[in-house]
Amino acid sequence: QVQLVESGGGLVQAGGSLTLSCAASGRTFSRYAMGWFRQAPGKEREFVAGINWSGRRRYYADSVKGRVTISRDNYKNTVYLQMNNLKPEDTAVYYCAADRDPEEVVFTEGKADYWGQGTQLTVSS
Repeated sequence: QVQLVESGGGLVQAGGSLTLSCAASGRTFSRYAMGWFRQAPGKEREFVAGINWSGRRRYYADSVKGRVTISRDNYKNTVYLQMNNLKPEDTAVYYCAADRDPEEVVFTEGKADYWGQGTQLTVSS
């Protein structure tokens, strides 16, 4: 069982930067691939980025590629999402997810095994 708790959301002006964090409970964090999703009001949940267990493989959705970096610290049981040049369309609730397949980097909503409760990011224009 893995419990995930996101933090770091807030209100940011367009063009700004923010780093989201997701802390995981348990001793087996390094066995999981980790990913970030987001859900904007009235829209479906969207996959944003994924990282394998070691951090050596990463994947980004086209909508954020070049502006976002996913990373992890297996000693701190934490995965991060650094977001730069934020746009109003990045406004959403951001969720982290864990997948038992340690090499997975392209997450699908139905396959993720564990989810956090989400953190709100609002980007003002």
